[in-house]
Amino acid sequence: METITLFEQLISHLSNRGTRKRVAVVCAYDSSTQYAVGRALEEGFIDAILVGDKSQTTSYPLFEEHAAHVSYVDVATAEAAAHEAVRLVREGKADILMKGLVNTDTLLHAVLNKETGILPRGNVLTHLTASSLPGYPRLLFFTDAAVIPYPTHEQRVEQVREVARLCHSFGIAEPRISLIHCSEKVGGKFFPFTERYCEIIEAGRQGEFGPCIIDGPLDVKTSCCKESLDKKGIVSAVDGAADALVFPDIEAGNVFYKTITLFCQAETAGILAGPLAPVVLPSRSDSNMCKFCSLALAAISAQ
Repeated sequence: METITLFEQLISHLSNRGTRKRVAVVCAYDSSTQYAVGRALEEGFIDAILVGDKSQTTSYPLFEEHAAHVSYVDVATAEAAAHEAVRLVREGKADILMKGLVNTDTLLHAVLNKETGILPRGNVLTHLTASSLPGYPRLLFFTDAAVIPYPTHEQRVEQVREVARLCHSFGIAEPRISLIHCSEKVGGKFFPFTERYCEIIEAGRQGEFGPCIIDGPLDVKTSCCKESLDKKGIVSAVDGAADALVFPDIEAGNVFYKTITLFCQAETAGILAGPLAPVVLPSRSDSNMCKFCSLALAAISAQ
């Protein structure tokens, strides 16, 4: 498989591979969700299962145009729609779960329900982002900008596992994963989590995450800029060419996400990993294209 370095390549790859993923969409009433699902139907890489009030979705032209790949589960309330969509995933009848015009906590309550949800015991729910930044020669993946406030060591290990798996699905044979800190030095007094970065690096060497290169602590600039790395006299296997960044906490990850989208006009896509199927959980402020690319990200990551 050729390495995918642009969102345009991702869409082309999904369109050309000739398979469709089944997407359970909760309350697809808003125009941006309808655009994303309709565009994915048009590109030919999903079948849509629209869960919610059927009367609010049947009039969208692309749903009618691709009726052979659209089905409906007619339920009255958002809560019922969330639980029904989660049930479809749990029973193997859907490969992806997508949030439409429904409160995030309503959907997550169904996802995380201990008896009827789709997060297996022991799995970690984490947010993965793919970003296309002007001037950077590849997609840059990072975690976590939305879910885990202050990851434990065990949660960070799972974040590395998930982001490595996502990179592999993009055809990156040996992704370079950087464990981020504000400097390149372990600072156990104030930043005790950095002391266990060495354990993750060693686990990577032992093959726990599949083929990959892991190093840290590194800051964002030395992770992604060879010139900066060399000027500081740092020798790192990431070599200033990171494919993925693992942020120390949600504050760092979220600030990075908001900064690159506001000031760099970066294109982004995001999913929740850890459940039985990837979850597309866009923000209300996300653009149509962001939601569409997030659905594409879920489609390539879905097993």
